[in-house]
Amino acid sequence: MYSRTTLPSPVMERERERHTAAGKRKKYLNRLLHVKQMDFEFAIWQMFNLFVSPQKVYRNFKYRKQTKDQWARDDPAFLVLVSLCLASASIGFAVVLGLGFIGFLKFLVWIVFIDCIGVGVAMATLLWATTNWLLRTNRHANDTDVEWGYAFDVHLNAFIPLFVILHVIQLIFYNLFIDTESVLSTMFGNSLFCVAVGYYAYITFLGYSAIPFLKDTIYIVYPVVPLLFLYCISLMLNVNWCRWLMGFYKYRVV
Repeated sequence: MYSRTTLPSPVMERERERHTAAGKRKKYLNRLLHVKQMDFEFAIWQMFNLFVSPQKVYRNFKYRKQTKDQWARDDPAFLVLVSLCLASASIGFAVVLGLGFIGFLKFLVWIVFIDCIGVGVAMATLLWATTNWLLRTNRHANDTDVEWGYAFDVHLNAFIPLFVILHVIQLIFYNLFIDTESVLSTMFGNSLFCVAVGYYAYITFLGYSAIPFLKDTIYIVYPVVPLLFLYCISLMLNVNWCRWLMGFYKYRVV
């Protein structure tokens, strides 16, 4: 007989397993296969607020930590919506770049699995390792470490404004204004690029500053400083980053 205040051993085992990284990953992947279990309305709300009030989004992450004992999302709806947005934008890129159907499919694979997920895994791993090793207030406490899943979620959050600026706004103005040799076109295109990268850094900073046991998270936005220096040089040399980016996009799929 076990005490009324103590869970039976199999139940305790399942409860512990549910809170492990493997258990959380299994739950996430299971929900990925069941569309009806995804909360797309809430995911859209998060996307909207990443522009209007990103702090609200991270307050929700804090609430999840308090109620579910994890920082990372347990609902893949946000990732699914990001993939759908990238697929829609790929159609626009295919038209602007003059890609055929096969080129469109190649571009879609590149932009989803390399530019978003691949780069996201690299950025999440880099910042996950850096914050756990250098920015924790107590590196010897095992229960205060940054979850890798949360690091990837921070990347996805920061990717949304970057996506809208470089994959939507840029497309609208590319043939109309950006794709010329004028200095004004270079200034406009490179300004879009700087705003997109700056927004990515800012939302990434907000994500890690929301974690109470991290210190000196302001260092995350420091890479923006050399970017501004390069921006000034690009204007003097009339080097249009957006034209270069579009050329790179086309080169890797043709």
